[in-house]
Amino acid sequence: MADSTRYVEELRAIGQMLTGRNIVDFELKHVGSGYFIQDLHEHTASFSSRIQNWFHGAPYGTRAESLTISPAEIERLSAEGRARRNKAGQLTQFRELSNVLRTVGAYLDSKEVELLELQKRPISITLQYRDKSGGQETEDRPVTSFYKFFLELYERRGQTQEPRRGN
Repeated sequence: MADSTRYVEELRAIGQMLTGRNIVDFELKHVGSGYFIQDLHEHTASFSSRIQNWFHGAPYGTRAESLTISPAEIERLSAEGRARRNKAGQLTQFRELSNVLRTVGAYLDSKEVELLELQKRPISITLQYRDKSGGQETEDRPVTSFYKFFLELYERRGQTQEPRRGN
């Protein structure tokens, strides 16, 4: 595990990208220095799309999307996210995927572990990670179990950030 890995930023950026693609339930695997993401949500196509698929023999109403994200792509997404932020100290919504993943990333960073896999479902998150001694751990938790940690992070950020000028 590289000491420079900061899951808080990487997972936040990935969350913003997934939100833009309307992906909310997914499996994320840490591969090399990047990530492989598989959309787990079954998407229902429009009526006209279903008819076209039926005529062409395509699968009925599903779209499975998978993505591979490189470190360079994560850095680009992170920079775009920083540029879009509007007001320092403003309370963000925990339910936004980028904030849930940022919180999970900060949790992983605080434990000083290497993320192996993350599975996000509607009400739960499963984490698989490797600790410093090389042991593998799995945690299956409700998404809401990270809320208190989210609030603690918000408080700490508010205490360390200077107000931005010109906003």
